[in-house]
Amino acid sequence: MTLPHKPGPILFDLDHEPAATPGNAPPVPEMPGDVTPAVMQRIAMLAARSGRRSTLSRWFWGSAAALVSFLVSLAAYNYVAALLASHPLLGWIATALFGAFVLVVAVIALREMAAFGRLRRLDAIQAAAVAALSAHDLAGARAVLGQLDRLYANRADLRWGRARLAERQGDIFDADGLLGLAETDLLAALDQQALREVEAAARKVAMVTAVVPLAFADVAIALTANLGMIRAIAEIYGGRAGMLGSWRLIRSVMTHLVATGAVAVGDDMISSIAGGGLLSKLSRRFGEGVINGALTARVGVAAIEVCRPLAFRIAPRPSVSTLVRRALTGLFGEAG
Repeated sequence: MTLPHKPGPILFDLDHEPAATPGNAPPVPEMPGDVTPAVMQRIAMLAARSGRRSTLSRWFWGSAAALVSFLVSLAAYNYVAALLASHPLLGWIATALFGAFVLVVAVIALREMAAFGRLRRLDAIQAAAVAALSAHDLAGARAVLGQLDRLYANRADLRWGRARLAERQGDIFDADGLLGLAETDLLAALDQQALREVEAAARKVAMVTAVVPLAFADVAIALTANLGMIRAIAEIYGGRAGMLGSWRLIRSVMTHLVATGAVAVGDDMISSIAGGGLLSKLSRRFGEGVINGALTARVGVAAIEVCRPLAFRIAPRPSVSTLVRRALTGLFGEAG
């Protein structure tokens, strides 16, 4: 039996909407001067794209540099020769200064060549390790261990790890186990140093973003901190770079970021880093500090993967969430 329908007004609940929380709030639009993930993503893509030059472009810039160098050298020679003819004393002073300048330039060039050599050495070890693992080549793995031993021969902080590795490698007869032993005995200490550098850079970028109100000042600090972090990580793993080598290293890191799709930070990233209620307690600038700290940590992890002689297999890959949580603990108060 059904009850008769009573006529009357039908009410629609138009105001039934979920309560506004930081989790369902619309994203903050980009404003000029803000450091946002989209800005950092564009920077990474531009840096990666700048490294892909055609052969014709390399020939053009190389020939242009050679021509300018020749013309400058010829002008300097003519000037010094004319000065020697008219004022011998001033001419000899100019000759000495010019010789000192050439000597300094030659030393800088040698240092840059040595820096490129160190970076190529790391690349060669990485390629040899990948080849040994893919082919299960024990001899190739032992050759990689020999390269690592020579690379870190002058590192006093790795003396114990090198000795332990040399003592234990004779008991292992497969490539996977041998390179895994190198990770635990030799690279574990370097990984900890590199992670501390990443945490320090993420903390610095987050703090500056939160407290510096000047437009583009936080951008400059973030770029400077990321550059210093990348160079420090390369030096930890044995790839100390000069000025030109640093640019090549930055291109490699940014290319790695773009290739792995790790140049954006989403809401899930913020949630995993800071907990559900953190952004409700912080101002917009503090939220941007957390985001930029996370982006810096991602750049740091990419730099570790580029500079580390062996890929992460036995040792766990660094977690960006864990790095940022450790870096920002106590900086913006308790999270969660």
